[in-house]
Amino acid sequence: MPVIVRVLLCLSLVLPVAALALPPPCNSGRVFEDRDGDGRWSRGDRPLPGVLVSDGVRLVRTDAQGGYGLPVEDGRTIFVVKPAGHAFPTGGDGLPEFWRHQQYHAGPTLKYGGIPDGFPACRDFALRRAAPSRGDLDVLVFADPQAKTQAQVDYYDRDIIAPLVAAANGRPAAALGLTLGDIANDDLSLYPALKAATARLRTPWLHAAGNHDLDFDAATDEDSLRSFRNAFGPDTFAWEEPQASFIVLDDVIYRPGQKPAYVGGLREEQFTWLAAYLDTLARDRRLVIAAHIPFFDEPGRETFRRADRERLFALLAPFSKVLLLSGHGHVQRHHYHDADDGWHGASPLHEYNVGAACGGYWGGAPDAAGLPDARMSDGTPNGYARLRLARDGGYALHWHAARAGDEAMSLHAPKVLRRGHWPGVGLFANVYMGEAGTRVEVRIDGGEWQPMRRVDAADPALVAENLLDDLATALRGYDRLPEAEASTHLWRFNLPTDLAAGEHAFEVRAFDRWRGELRASGSYRLVDAAE
Repeated sequence: MPVIVRVLLCLSLVLPVAALALPPPCNSGRVFEDRDGDGRWSRGDRPLPGVLVSDGVRLVRTDAQGGYGLPVEDGRTIFVVKPAGHAFPTGGDGLPEFWRHQQYHAGPTLKYGGIPDGFPACRDFALRRAAPSRGDLDVLVFADPQAKTQAQVDYYDRDIIAPLVAAANGRPAAALGLTLGDIANDDLSLYPALKAATARLRTPWLHAAGNHDLDFDAATDEDSLRSFRNAFGPDTFAWEEPQASFIVLDDVIYRPGQKPAYVGGLREEQFTWLAAYLDTLARDRRLVIAAHIPFFDEPGRETFRRADRERLFALLAPFSKVLLLSGHGHVQRHHYHDADDGWHGASPLHEYNVGAACGGYWGGAPDAAGLPDARMSDGTPNGYARLRLARDGGYALHWHAARAGDEAMSLHAPKVLRRGHWPGVGLFANVYMGEAGTRVEVRIDGGEWQPMRRVDAADPALVAENLLDDLATALRGYDRLPEAEASTHLWRFNLPTDLAAGEHAFEVRAFDRWRGELRASGSYRLVDAAE
């Protein structure tokens, strides 16, 4: 046989086999109850009909056999909306396995990898029955861990994670966890280490994307979260528990080449998906909307596109129980949306802007354990929140300062004053979860309770730290604490100077809407002095 004929014959045999080695794109599969726990559909497992599956735009329900099918579109992330009463298995990275990518052809080349090709195969999703909930749902809420170095990953692990692990004593730290963006600080190569730290909590964990989680070398907003999605899954999705539906939104619109490089808002496909999902829910269902950039604007500038906010609020308005959670600001505050913001629901819409896990960007002088002070610009210590959700839709929020135990407020007062001095020197109470209407009172030497006055001012304790940094001739820490800014939860009282010389005790109480009466105490001294 001539050589050329032999070659052609070999090619005719090899090419079909090579073509079959790469299966055609596929976007279908099965959702099932994995009764034997092996992660694969097998005899004895039960199909789960009626479960929602999505590619971020389209939303379909599984059929009687648990099957689903979606159009094939490169770059999509397919996910299952976890039904209440079920749980996903945990992957090797500690995250729940509820998603997969559809990336048949190579996507854009990005510094941190993006989504690699090679995800053409169909995928089944396994679920298991969850233990019945016997009370409130306990949710850990982190905002802005924002590590930019491996040392800061270690701070996150020791300061935030380790105490929670110790308190859990071998059990999951909570029923569910949320991180509200800025997981890393632009260096996305730190994702594996950050995931490993969070996985020690043994808690199903969901992640929103932040402006420091972007692929800044992406050419479009649509491609700017490819590396984030490869690490954490879809950027916009839903997750259901008996007490609430959680809706996680990417609300960072990346604008390459523009200033500012990003703005708060939503993409058209997100509105399409959200409208479809909300149509599946009862109007009295508790909704928890989790995102990075706050939905309110900063004074004097549009930080969240007003048209997008009004459109989002119009979709949410029919629901009677909505809570917004956001991060980004590295302060702690509450905002109640009304008609001025485009909210036309029956009552003001509560947004809790959660303080940062990294606080003031892991800045400040270190303590004896080598952990930086990390106070935020409003004087709130770094830490995390707990959200408790009841089956009737009620909720409670609690801020946990990382190294201050159950401390609810910090007090600042002079140590000593001249007896008879003009009584205009202030005692300040920074009530971390305080709101505009929070009642805060003080009493001196066990006397009558007197009201404290809320002030828009900087926490003087943080101002003092700023001055110490200014006056120091050597660095007090790797980075300084942020410059003190006006706090939304600071109260003031003029200390009396017409009392007897000596030590005088003061006690402050604040009435938290969820925890009730909270107290803190201290003292100051009056001395006689001759001019």
